[in-house]
Amino acid sequence: MCGIAGFVSLNNAPVAEAGPSLSAMGRLLEHRGPDDSGQWVADEARAGLAHRRLSIIDLSPAGRQPMQAANGTVVALNGEIYNYLELREALADRWDFQSQSDTETVLAAYDRHGDECLEHLRGMFAFALWDPARRLLFCARDRFGIKPFYYYQNGETLYFASEPKALLPFVDAIETDAEALAEYLTFNYPIGEATLFKGIRQLLPGHALAVEDGEVRVWRYWDVSYELEWGRGQDWHESRLAELLDDSVRVHLRADVPIGAYVSGGIDSSLMAILAKRHDAGNRLAFHGRFLEYPGYDESQYAEMAVAASGGELHTVDITHADFERHLRNVIYHLDFPVAGPGSFPQYMVSRLAAENVKVVLGGQGGDEIFGGYARYLLAYFEQCIRAAIEGTYQDGNFVVTIESIVPNLGMLREYKPMMREFWREGLFGSLEDRYFRLVDRSSDMGAEIDWPQLDRGRVREAFMEIFLNRNNVQKGAYFDHMTHFDFKTLLPALLQVEDRMSMAHGLESRVPLLDHPLVEYMATVPADVKFSGGHMKHLLKTAYSDVLPDGILNRRDKMGFPVPLKEWFGGELKDFARNIFEGLRQRNRAFINADAVLENFETAGRFSRKTWALLSLELWQQIFHDRAADYRAMVKEEAQKTNV
Repeated sequence: MCGIAGFVSLNNAPVAEAGPSLSAMGRLLEHRGPDDSGQWVADEARAGLAHRRLSIIDLSPAGRQPMQAANGTVVALNGEIYNYLELREALADRWDFQSQSDTETVLAAYDRHGDECLEHLRGMFAFALWDPARRLLFCARDRFGIKPFYYYQNGETLYFASEPKALLPFVDAIETDAEALAEYLTFNYPIGEATLFKGIRQLLPGHALAVEDGEVRVWRYWDVSYELEWGRGQDWHESRLAELLDDSVRVHLRADVPIGAYVSGGIDSSLMAILAKRHDAGNRLAFHGRFLEYPGYDESQYAEMAVAASGGELHTVDITHADFERHLRNVIYHLDFPVAGPGSFPQYMVSRLAAENVKVVLGGQGGDEIFGGYARYLLAYFEQCIRAAIEGTYQDGNFVVTIESIVPNLGMLREYKPMMREFWREGLFGSLEDRYFRLVDRSSDMGAEIDWPQLDRGRVREAFMEIFLNRNNVQKGAYFDHMTHFDFKTLLPALLQVEDRMSMAHGLESRVPLLDHPLVEYMATVPADVKFSGGHMKHLLKTAYSDVLPDGILNRRDKMGFPVPLKEWFGGELKDFARNIFEGLRQRNRAFINADAVLENFETAGRFSRKTWALLSLELWQQIFHDRAADYRAMVKEEAQKTNV
């Protein structure tokens, strides 16, 4: 786990101030790798790599990066290659390994397979590799986007980095991208290549990038496909799931440093902590955050159940409104963007606690998307059941529940009445894609606050439909798979961004065993009537581990997903704090935002509304990055002056 950055010339000319540029990028990524740093510049400065190291595997100097092979190939890697031991064995006949590092297996795999080496890598990664023989820059990002990769073209130079902030010294003017902003306001995260920084793009999950002869080429090397496997019984699926998940946890525990676990009190993180005990009884530390100021937001009793079942030791941080006021700007700075929801703040606090005790933690990210854990799935299917019962069309699509079976489970929707009102606002029985768009649209209560005529909302809807109705991935009529697929492609990368940034803010590596690609590929073949049987969310996961998970966690109906008492804070202790931030909108006259409407309405959001967070974090993001553009542009000069002293 580290930070990477670099550049490549697009016209084969030397890049000016190569060393200071790498130093500036490395300086902005220091938090990702506090243990060591390194730089490499190609002959005549046509390419360069910078690396910040968090030492996890092979702590010796042999594991330093950028790592150069005897043939001249150089790589900078962020992440972990979990099958590096198996790769070493497979590649040893043609490669003389000089380290015990997983990084070196990328060099060996590229030497053997070229860009098809990606098919052989199992892990979370983003890397940049320079092939001197071809004058080729080869970069790639893991299948799910666990590790980040961004790039920006300034003239004839392409810059890239683990975080966008490391690219800002080379951006002529920091501006907000209107396309990405429209997506952010709709979903609370952009869903494509564009980022909120105009001109800075992300390499999408499962994609690779190459620069050769001045040409930049981007392609997808992996995708998930819902090719359903019918005819297998429940017992077989439970056994196969347990086999794959057990193996994933096993390889995710490979490290030369202690490993702990995030434990929120939900099924996914609890299961990771419990399964880890099977392979390494020494990994016993678990970390949790709670809000004692408002007991309705306290889930610590469930975290205690999970840790008791794992035989571990629970460390808990009590999070207060004072912590929010003190750390919010740091949270937004490390996020790079205002994304997802306010859960990033408690994750920042828990990561800080974990980093005081371990270097690596396991988390449960990905479970809701691949196993079906969101309440909106239940709501959408309830309507589909009603429609199918009336019209007699149960067999026309991939229905997985009946009205009789789903009714007992609807009680868990009690906290989601506002969502239900919005879902049925325009009546019943519309197309699933239309209904689901309304369920995930977070902008419905943003009217006067946003200058919508400046934004293309129609294009946002088209982008949604392109993903939701992609027949290359999901079979026609597979309703449940359409919903989970969209979230897997869009929401999950946004949540993984939070996972990465909040842990790396403290020099902590976060691993997510549920996102092991053999496991995900298998789950895409499981029919929805197995995943979601009887309208039970995460049915297959729960039944497979019913003898492992505590009953209190297995059967709980009140999981909130790391909520934050924003409504209470902004109506009380932090009212002036929030208002002062929003006053900045009026002072700075932000594009696309109506400051007066924001100030008038920011107190009206409900308990689980994300409107306040979305607008608050958007303003802070602009204060931290847009308003400090001159500071970022000056960094290369500052590094050059250090060199000349």
